[in-house]
Amino acid sequence: MRKALVAANWKMHGSLAGLQTFLADLQVQDAVDSVLLPPAVYLSAAVALAPDGLACGVQDIGTAASGAHTGEIAAEMVRELGGTWAVVGHSERRLDQQEQDDLVATKAVAALRGGLAPMICVGETLAERQAGHEQAVVARQLDAVIDRIDRAVIGGVAIAYEPVWAIGTGETATPAQAQNMHEFIRSLVAAEDSQAAQQIRIVYGGSVKPGNATELFAQPDIDGGLVGGASLQADDFSAIIAAAVT
Repeated sequence: MRKALVAANWKMHGSLAGLQTFLADLQVQDAVDSVLLPPAVYLSAAVALAPDGLACGVQDIGTAASGAHTGEIAAEMVRELGGTWAVVGHSERRLDQQEQDDLVATKAVAALRGGLAPMICVGETLAERQAGHEQAVVARQLDAVIDRIDRAVIGGVAIAYEPVWAIGTGETATPAQAQNMHEFIRSLVAAEDSQAAQQIRIVYGGSVKPGNATELFAQPDIDGGLVGGASLQADDFSAIIAAAVT
């Protein structure tokens, strides 16, 4: 059985004082891999203050290990500070920074090179879903990454399905909609490596909240969540972690 994975994506929120309070109040569970993804400037503090059982990571990385890349952060630097995860291809970066599939794939490779586990985000817009193109979009996004990753390590990465129309809108895909896409994503991985498909964690990233987490996580191919707004409060995120316990 796959161990549940629940990650808190703080985006560009929080403060040092808020981080301290959050980590003092957070309740993690041994049965769940819990991850905090604060703004990168708070990574060192998060690692130092994190309770046992909470991993830390970053919301994005650069593609290079070092060099003249002003403003970029290397995966190796994140690892040196104690981070173990990196999100790549979040829909907000695909939209706001115009990140394309090839760049997302390069970042996934860079994360692995630097000793981080990449959480690869895929998902369709409302217009793409309404046009019936959601599977084609997700397949294109995922294939770009899988084509660049050594088959031996596919099972160790994570995939976050985040329907763009359900991020920060209060809308959530129904458990059936989410399950259908997660099952489809697992089938894409299985086409490359059947064993990896059973190992890989596929988490849902569309407005996960304490009120819907239990039903979402009960679906057979949903292995946890990439949580946005509901992860900013320790009580809410603790409840979502508890909902992932199987």
